[in-house]
Amino acid sequence: MEKNNIAGLLSSNAYPGRGIIIGRTPDSKKAVTAYFIMGRSVNSRNRVFVEDGEGIRTQAFDPDKLSDPSLIIYAPVRVLGNKTIVTNGDQTDTIYEGMDKQLTFEQSLRSREFEPDGPNYTPRISGIMHIENGKYNYAFSILKSDNGDPSGCDRYMFAYENPKAGDGRFIHTYMKDGDPLPSFEGEPEFIGIDTDDIDAFTKLIWDSLNEENKVSLFVRMIDIESGKYESRIVNKNVK
Repeated sequence: MEKNNIAGLLSSNAYPGRGIIIGRTPDSKKAVTAYFIMGRSVNSRNRVFVEDGEGIRTQAFDPDKLSDPSLIIYAPVRVLGNKTIVTNGDQTDTIYEGMDKQLTFEQSLRSREFEPDGPNYTPRISGIMHIENGKYNYAFSILKSDNGDPSGCDRYMFAYENPKAGDGRFIHTYMKDGDPLPSFEGEPEFIGIDTDDIDAFTKLIWDSLNEENKVSLFVRMIDIESGKYESRIVNKNVK
């Protein structure tokens, strides 16, 4: 499988929507994830990421401009023991609560489907990173309408055990801009992760996102041996 350049994928797509990257740094020492949000409407663009315990949540930048919080205010990242959950919606909480009750990642998502935002029916994309005793694996899920038909939900799971150094996967909600927005298709895109430096990786992702549509970015690198992590948040809206 050909390894894609993440900067190229992002810079050539004006609207991938929301996206999750998970992989391993080139030195093999760290697990890495990134989550970004984009927006076309005033409501979608009126957001920032803020820290929330070991994770993050979205928050209205200007509360007076918040018209509908239902699909835009949520916790994209939560940590449950040695598991880091990253999603594009409130299914983060569904996964957290399910796995806390010993359900699997897949079982936890059985109660959820795509977002009720017709005609787009935005897919719910989710990732889970598991680090234990110096071992690392991760998985993705995408819940989609049946080719735009909301009467059916297509459920896909992708698991990656012992990922190689410098390898990553990238999944996003939309293939490109459009009306309605076309849902992501296929398996998560195979990408290279070319730096061990969190600031360099954060800058690469942020600078590659469409300037008009990008809203916020979160990046985390986790030491696979110790479990210690460092994170970065970038918000287009700053006071």
